[in-house]
Amino acid sequence: MGNYFEYKHTIDSEEELRKLIGYPGELVNNKAIQYIDRNCQEFISKSPFLLIATSSESGFCDVSPRGDHAGFVQVLNEKQLIIPERPGNKRADSLRNILSNPYVGLLFVIPRLGETLRVNGNAVIIKDEEILNRMIVKGKKPLLAIGVDVEECYIHCAKAFIRSGLWNPESWTDKAELPSAAKMIYEHAKQPDTSISSIEERLKESYSKRLY
Repeated sequence: MGNYFEYKHTIDSEEELRKLIGYPGELVNNKAIQYIDRNCQEFISKSPFLLIATSSESGFCDVSPRGDHAGFVQVLNEKQLIIPERPGNKRADSLRNILSNPYVGLLFVIPRLGETLRVNGNAVIIKDEEILNRMIVKGKKPLLAIGVDVEECYIHCAKAFIRSGLWNPESWTDKAELPSAAKMIYEHAKQPDTSISSIEERLKESYSKRLY
């Protein structure tokens, strides 16, 4: 990969940071609330996708996607929501992190909407049958769910989505030029008796048969 690049100019304090970027305005300072109001609940009900950020006890961070039909995250009340844990690759990074450090950050996304909803709080892994039975899809009940006790909610502006052109099809890379997940797994894992085509087949089977 070449020589390691040494950064020559870094920011080492919030005072130095604030001198450079300034302070948020009154509107930004006051937009966060500590509960799920009707506006946040409506946003969550229309979101089919979120990112969950977790951290291990030692501070090693992870961000993982969660997705399903719009409204798959259920709001129990003004302070609690639940996220179904659908079948994955069994690394369980988010779940293992929650066991040692319950603090989580959620970013809810709605297709074609630039603004996102940020929710921060404390998480637990639950297996309450009453809750899991409410999350059955195609006859499949999740084994677990993530319960979040909400401490902060606020809307995040659309600048990143506007700059990236994420929802603009004209800015999308041609499908033939997209990175190959199978190729990346093949070259990273370096497992004997595998090939790019065999990994492609495994991925297709997983996507078609093990979503729930």
